[in-house]
Amino acid sequence: MKEWFNQYAEAYPLITNISIFIIVIILLLMIRRFALNRLYKQFNESDNWYVTRKIAKWMTNFILALTFIYIFGSDLSGFTTAIGLAGAGITYALREVIVSFAGWFAIMFGDFFKTGDRVLLGGSKGDVVDIGLLRTTLMEMGEWVEGDQYTGRIVRVANSYIFTSPVYNYTADFKFLWDEIHIPLHFDSDIKLARKLVLQIAEEQIGTYNMQAEEDWDNMKRRYRIENASLKPQVFISFDDNWITLSLRYIVDTRERRAVKDRIFMSILEQFNQHTDEIELASETFEIVRDETREEREQRL
Repeated sequence: MKEWFNQYAEAYPLITNISIFIIVIILLLMIRRFALNRLYKQFNESDNWYVTRKIAKWMTNFILALTFIYIFGSDLSGFTTAIGLAGAGITYALREVIVSFAGWFAIMFGDFFKTGDRVLLGGSKGDVVDIGLLRTTLMEMGEWVEGDQYTGRIVRVANSYIFTSPVYNYTADFKFLWDEIHIPLHFDSDIKLARKLVLQIAEEQIGTYNMQAEEDWDNMKRRYRIENASLKPQVFISFDDNWITLSLRYIVDTRERRAVKDRIFMSILEQFNQHTDEIELASETFEIVRDETREEREQRL
């Protein structure tokens, strides 16, 4: 049997090498699947399981690459000159792939973002669910859905975008955002009372964030040259010829922005309804006036 195999390998070396490489691929995939099934119970948390699967995939690809070079290395030696001459053309044809791979390298080691971060990349906003060699996969949010909530679509953005467009990371070093609510009031409203109520509501709803936000902001100041911004809720007043506007500025966890805004609005409505004599919300009112026709004017005169 061994002699027959050696004779066959000498007669058909390419077919033999291809067969061996296919067998190695099948064995590696079976071993990877068996190992992942055994490790799933230990690494069933989303972050750990994702990293484990990625490491297993990279190790498999690395072993396959070494196996390919070992099996076909002698057969490829004659193509060295041809590959060298075609290198420039291949580089130009695959320039986007090469730049995307360089983008992946920069993402992994350049602290742009990681899986789980909320980013705006290449005009698409969402949570990073996977970082591949060529593309980053996002769970999209925005578009027709308001309030930073998922649309249900999966978006794949080329990694090369990090070199050509800004990368907005909502959760990298400071997972909080400043948000604002604008409340229009009539001129005859008790502005001081309204301001007091709005600030009190904001402090009740946002108070739990202050300690964590201050700690994260201190870390930001140690890392970047930024000013010492106020993290407490603030109410600013402005007016025009229509109404007085109370602008509430507050910090909020990036992932709870819509829920917190809903609670604040509900609390404001409840408090204002208890002070209807002192506080009245303003709104635009349009009066439509029809111009008289020439005949109606003549008849009136």
